[in-house]
Amino acid sequence: MNPLTNVKNIKKLNEQELRGYNKTSWHDQYKDSAWIFVGGLPYDLTEGDVIAIFSQYGEIVNINLIRDKDTGKQKGFGFLCYADQRSTILAVDNFNGIKILNRVIRVDHVANYKVPKDSKNIDEETRKLRKEGCAPKRLRCT
Repeated sequence: MNPLTNVKNIKKLNEQELRGYNKTSWHDQYKDSAWIFVGGLPYDLTEGDVIAIFSQYGEIVNINLIRDKDTGKQKGFGFLCYADQRSTILAVDNFNGIKILNRVIRVDHVANYKVPKDSKNIDEETRKLRKEGCAPKRLRCT
């Protein structure tokens, strides 16, 4: 194949991408949400354990590990929100499918996180995050 043809094709693809014809990544559809789902967690992990693991890719501003209403035991899944949406991409790409304490975890984006119904035991900061949302929209680089 002619090297000039390759250069022309690359230039054409770059121009299409700049005009927005092509999405750059499947992550793009989640650009407005800083929430991720985490499933398959070992049952004895605490919120602090999960934060310690996932904070290597950014600041976590909210976490909701789902627990049994009667026993209070963790159900092995939950949701967390990063301060910066870009951290979700790193977490999904690097944590999905890894093993933690011999359990394979699943990590995925959440497009529209629905906050749980208010309980009487949440602090003011969590109440504010649930009302205003987390990871406010940032200016996009052009």
